[in-house]
Amino acid sequence: MRLLWVKGGKLLPVDTGGKIRSYNILKGLARRHEVMLLSYYPGAPDAGYDAAIRREFPGAVTVALGDTGGMFGQAVHYARRFPQSAPYSITKFTSGTVRAKVKALLANPKLDVAVADFLLVTRNFPERPVRPTVLFQHNVESALWQRNAKYERNPLKKALFGVEAAKMYRYERAAMSRFHEIVAVSEHDRSLMLEMAPAAPVTVVRTGVDVAAFAPRPAARRGSRTVMFLGSMDWPANIDGVEYFCELIWPQIVAAVPDAQFQVVGRNPPKRITRFASPSVEIVGGVKSVLPHLHEAAVFVVPLRIGGGTRLKIYEAMAAQVPIVSTTVGAEGLDVENGSDIVLADDPGSFARSVVELLRAPERRRAIAMAASATASRFDWSVIANEFEQVLERAMTATHERSTD
Repeated sequence: MRLLWVKGGKLLPVDTGGKIRSYNILKGLARRHEVMLLSYYPGAPDAGYDAAIRREFPGAVTVALGDTGGMFGQAVHYARRFPQSAPYSITKFTSGTVRAKVKALLANPKLDVAVADFLLVTRNFPERPVRPTVLFQHNVESALWQRNAKYERNPLKKALFGVEAAKMYRYERAAMSRFHEIVAVSEHDRSLMLEMAPAAPVTVVRTGVDVAAFAPRPAARRGSRTVMFLGSMDWPANIDGVEYFCELIWPQIVAAVPDAQFQVVGRNPPKRITRFASPSVEIVGGVKSVLPHLHEAAVFVVPLRIGGGTRLKIYEAMAAQVPIVSTTVGAEGLDVENGSDIVLADDPGSFARSVVELLRAPERRRAIAMAASATASRFDWSVIANEFEQVLERAMTATHERSTD
């Protein structure tokens, strides 16, 4: 199979959920197939990134879109595109140069199938692609924007998020009719997509985890009272979740377990988050490896109220045998069972009580952790890459059958 994979934004470093998912599936496919990666990104050309991505994926093509000029430049960039019917997160990643490259690569008769990685790249594809084309939908973008609008505190941002949510719904619904196959990452996301476009050919390819890489070191967390959150702290959903946890949940936990410690691990924490730093709250920031933190944590928390896609970090914590307390939204789309391999709680009081119970009960922690480890073992990336490959083959077969009718 000869595959074109179009990625908006840099794929390296592999430090976000979407990047982790794309990178591991691409690596799995590249072991058996010929993969051409087109990676384009905002900003000036980055020679270091270009060289690194070609080492990972020989023959990769990179395109730098140019710099928008800092915060003021980004505001002007947004204002110029505001009148367009397409949402800004789509127009931001639309480029005449990229469109031309995609069109040329799709015209290659040796190409078998193409993948649009995330909705944001889709305007760079022809309305009617000449090759079988698959849309890889890591999130239901319109649902994500709707939740952003619901929980945003800044009135201006709340209004703008509402506008973007409406634009995104219209764009997302229309885009799904353009692709031969669509990949969702959970049954929940699939059902939301089918509500928008009932005839869309949506298949679920589950999220995964590198089970061997996250193998636990149980001795490291013996006696631990550390509660851990993991996630990119420049992502609105994570900022809202940590703020919610620190303001409404953590005080209840510390009152019950005075020696408990909360760690927030993730890149670029803003002032909204660093202000919570205290003797019991450590804002760690970005790290080279999350493994030492996972291996030392007693409880892993996912207090998210805004979501979409699936939570890779939950499977990572499961593989590391850390018991998890999450909101229902935080675990949305995952194959988990409340009370068995995870604990779900949707209000501050029950969330705090669940964490306190696990901190106080080592045997309960162990039971949840072992069940979680068994769940994670079913979702190794090698299995997930095979599932994705089957979708690509189906797109190729269906397109061939339609062309010979």
